[in-house]
Amino acid sequence: MAKSVLVDITKCVGCGSCAVACKLWNSLKWDQSKPVNGEKAETSAENWTVVRLHQVPKEREKVWRFTKQQCLHCEEPACASACFARAIVKTEQGPVIYRASLCVGCRYCMLACPFEIPKYEWDKVFPQVHKCQMCPERIENGESPACVAACPTGALKYGERSLLLQEARRCLSSNSNYIKHIYGEKEAGGTSWLYISDTDFAALGFRTGVTSRPLPDYTYSILKLTPAVALGWGAVLTGLYAYNRRRKEIAGETKEKKREKR
Repeated sequence: MAKSVLVDITKCVGCGSCAVACKLWNSLKWDQSKPVNGEKAETSAENWTVVRLHQVPKEREKVWRFTKQQCLHCEEPACASACFARAIVKTEQGPVIYRASLCVGCRYCMLACPFEIPKYEWDKVFPQVHKCQMCPERIENGESPACVAACPTGALKYGERSLLLQEARRCLSSNSNYIKHIYGEKEAGGTSWLYISDTDFAALGFRTGVTSRPLPDYTYSILKLTPAVALGWGAVLTGLYAYNRRRKEIAGETKEKKREKR
């Protein structure tokens, strides 16, 4: 069964343990100019997980909320559908992984992702695309992702997606403080990372208004024409080649006849 993570934003205290665990487990470099937690935290080629700090209005006061951000590992990832080299694939366990040895550097995955997650190593001689891998080797061994294991407050819960959705719905129905929306349940056809919150997701920097239809559905209607276009274009080129070759043959025969007359 595919695995997922349920994030309860109301339980996150912004400690950044998940971001540190991600760095350590994946041997990612530290860059002081790119913080992994705080108001200016942004995902990057070296920051696969960050915790953003938000000050949002709540009734008559402003409160702090912290949001963990990383690849959402879509159920039907647009990045994988756009990658003709098969460098990005969705595993049966849930993670959407990147295989650097197959990457040709086209960066189509970056253009396809509705959440702007994949990041490129612009400063490298031989650049790669980077993003959260969801610790596939840990999941294969029956363990939770490193970030989940490091969370001290229970804000991150790992398990089967269907069961986590049931738990999320119970939380929303039993506690009126939560907004009635499970982010990731339907966005882009559904994602492996699910969020519940007591604050509107738009105010927390989440991309809202994302279609509930899997994004590969939009590209398939065009991509399915590729074989026909390729065959048609091949026929055109073959015809042009034959036409030009025949013209050269006729021109050669004409010149030969003129020589014979002389």
